Amino acid sequence: MRAIAFTRSLPASDPDALVDITLDTPQPGPRDLRVKVEAVSVNPVDVKVRAGGDQADPRVLGFDAAGIVDAVGSEVTLFKPGDAVFYAGSITRPGTNSEYHLVDERIVGRKPKTLDFAEAAAIPLTAITAYELLFDRIGVRKGAGSDTRSLLILGAAGGVGSIAIQLARTLTDLTVIGTASRTDSAEWARSLGAHHIVDHTKPMAPQLDALGFKTVDIILSLTGTTHNLPQLPELVAPKGHIGVIDDPKVFDIVPFKRKAVSLHWELMFTRPIFGLPDMIEQHTLLNEVADLVDAGKIRTTLTGKLGPINAANLRKAHEQVESGRMIGKVVLAGW
Repeated sequence: MRAIAFTRSLPASDPDALVDITLDTPQPGPRDLRVKVEAVSVNPVDVKVRAGGDQADPRVLGFDAAGIVDAVGSEVTLFKPGDAVFYAGSITRPGTNSEYHLVDERIVGRKPKTLDFAEAAAIPLTAITAYELLFDRIGVRKGAGSDTRSLLILGAAGGVGSIAIQLARTLTDLTVIGTASRTDSAEWARSLGAHHIVDHTKPMAPQLDALGFKTVDIILSLTGTTHNLPQLPELVAPKGHIGVIDDPKVFDIVPFKRKAVSLHWELMFTRPIFGLPDMIEQHTLLNEVADLVDAGKIRTTLTGKLGPINAANLRKAHEQVESGRMIGKVVLAGW
């Protein structure tokens, strides 16, 4: 089967950063689906792994995927061959940048019926991350009137931010404040449902104060945590919550003690990495997201398509993600 891999940590512009290879078609284990991959999306984690060091053997990247179940393992009960699915895979297994891919059925959801494969592939990793951070880590309450706190999303126009805005607006009564520094990213965040926008390249406390918020109850620090960290103790409310998904080199929690602030780390790969008993919650939440999409309450965050899945197009996608100027998600579809 065709696949794209890397062995050397090189700039994305280098022709050898990602290369086309041929591999044997894998055979599913007991709980595995073998998926014929129709579309993939590129996330910051792809870039981080590619830049993380040379590999002894070619490593196939890719996490987001949408496709058709081609074969199933002996213990599979949730899906059958021919089912259309979407998912984000596991960081401990070969990635989705291949014609056929193995994935545990417990972290797979049904593809939204109203989306094509490219539109669906933009969603899983960011949806799992945003959902788990809001509802599992921080404990936001769903339902009309059940949670009316304020939510500040740092990096609202990015992949996770784009889904977090929609989940918060659709499933809760949180007041959603997004950060964006450009006209196009601010307009995108507003179009997804953000009540307010502030510019994270300027001091945020005066901007929030002008909107009527002395502090905010929940902060999702999705990107730029190292840069924004000095402001966060002032911005967060007493007994507030801060959720983090990026990789600050240092995170000093002492300044948050006076306000008794809770810090929450989110990594959507934790459940599959450790084979946790509740892995199937990712299957459940992806199906819930698919239902929300099909009901017209959430839309895809696809903003760019780069053509078929091959090394040249993936290098272009990695360059876009590395630019730090991404709005929504970039997708490759077909072979």
